[in-house]
Amino acid sequence: MKLNKLSLRVRIFFAMILLVIIASVLIAVVTIYQYNEEARDYHKERLERKETAIISDINYVIRETTYPVETEKVPLIFKDEIYRIDAIHGLRVLLYDLEGTLLKSSKASITKDSVVSCIDVDILNEISNSADHRFVVNNEKNGETFQSSYTYIFDIRSKPLAILNLPYLENDDFLNKELNEFLERLAYAYVFMLLIAILLALLLSKYITRTLKTISDKINETRLEKRNKRIDISSSSEEISTLVNSYNSMIDELEESAVKLATNEREQAWREMAKQVAHEIKNPLTPMRLSVQSFQRKFDPEDEHIHQKVDEYSQTLIQQIDTMSSIASAFSNFAKMPAQQNETLNVVNIVKLGLDIFSEDYIVFSSEEDEIMVNFDRTQLIRVVTNLVKNGIQAIPDDRENPRIEVKVISEDQTVKVTVADNGVGISEENKIKIFEPKFTTKTSGMGLGLAMVKNIVETYKGNINFTSQLGVGTTFTVTFPKK
Repeated sequence: MKLNKLSLRVRIFFAMILLVIIASVLIAVVTIYQYNEEARDYHKERLERKETAIISDINYVIRETTYPVETEKVPLIFKDEIYRIDAIHGLRVLLYDLEGTLLKSSKASITKDSVVSCIDVDILNEISNSADHRFVVNNEKNGETFQSSYTYIFDIRSKPLAILNLPYLENDDFLNKELNEFLERLAYAYVFMLLIAILLALLLSKYITRTLKTISDKINETRLEKRNKRIDISSSSEEISTLVNSYNSMIDELEESAVKLATNEREQAWREMAKQVAHEIKNPLTPMRLSVQSFQRKFDPEDEHIHQKVDEYSQTLIQQIDTMSSIASAFSNFAKMPAQQNETLNVVNIVKLGLDIFSEDYIVFSSEEDEIMVNFDRTQLIRVVTNLVKNGIQAIPDDRENPRIEVKVISEDQTVKVTVADNGVGISEENKIKIFEPKFTTKTSGMGLGLAMVKNIVETYKGNINFTSQLGVGTTFTVTFPKK
């Protein structure tokens, strides 16, 4: 699942949840780190406190002893006192001479190996060279961490007497228990926070995207050919307000442009219509003029065939006058918006009635239901059907072996579909965009107003018309309009 394919609402939701999870993990990591730092500081300070207290005790023993205060006499000076110091402070005490050899230990059972009985040379150098003559070694053994401090013991004249070694075991059981308890409580808090975050993320993402969805819906509904509504959203952010204002400004400009465009298109359409009317009327006028001139030139009252010739001339004039009348009626019907004389009627019966005027036996009608009631004008519905069927008949070539036109009526929820399919020559790609234009026709006769008139009627009743076509196979027109 790619991130760029997710909706903005889902992205906001996941971003907020991820932010809470990352914050929780970071807080847990920082908490553990802080606990470890506090544990190290605690052990360091505790060792220093114990070391200070033990040195104080050792100094007291040195001041009160009756033995000569010398390095060689240290085992005698602390013969019994070293055990008391160990018992009081709970820490093993080891005393070495200045060369690093063990002199006295508070644990009698200590094995006199090289590690215990002798201090490493590097440690001796560190003690000697440091300003406070003190050095701490950290090491691990059997999974336990130890600190071992080394510091000089001075006599009453501040002369180095011996080296004090205090091995200190870092016992973190209590701190680890506290840390585990804290992390457990923190986990409960995180779970609660995560649930709250999920709820807030859902609400916040819905709130943020609700306004954007409103704007998106309005933009999708925007059409040049209709009046578009402005967006009115209160209590929105500055960015959303800017977007809404931009959309409203665009709508105002679009309305102005649409008015200008409609005016220009209307003027252009009437110019084209005027040219077409003039052209269509001129066509029958020419043979009428020629007939009158011929009759005038050849008129002879004494001609025995004069009555026959008058009849021929009259028939020619009447035919051309009928043609002009048909042209005038066609343009009148196209220019006049269909009057919506709605009535409740059965589409199935009306379509059958419209097909009755055709004598072609290859016209086939079918319907899923016997009765589909709609509110429509009976005359206009018949006009739609007859124009589509007539168009299909004219599209079928004379040499087609099995001509066929299928007319279907289909009911779909609140709409009705009427389809007219033929197996004619089809419509080429370059002609598809012009098929509903007035005066466009591919036939040798006719004025190309049939489909334009059908589109005009259907759209008046808030319906639509579309088609599919394949060259050499046929064309299917589909008219869809609401039942009410």
